Amino acid sequence: MRILTDIPDGDIEKLDALAARRKSSRAAAIRDAVKLYLVQNADTKGWIARGAGYWKDRDDLGDAVDYQRSMRDDRTPHEDI
Repeated sequence: MRILTDIPDGDIEKLDALAARRKSSRAAAIRDAVKLYLVQNADTKGWIARGAGYWKDRDDLGDAVDYQRSMRDDRTPHEDI
């Protein structure tokens, strides 16, 4: 799809310099920028699904709740304050 947009001259100069360093076209640089913008602003929680259960099969890690309780054993319970 083709679009028409106004981009400040200074930004066009920087975009052209970037495209030249990458040996690509201005259009390719704009496509990459749009793709990056969409990825960074996506309203998705896919990263949670990708990371869920990542350490589930590890047996060298103890229970997190037990660890937290052991770290807090030396503290005065709030009922005694």
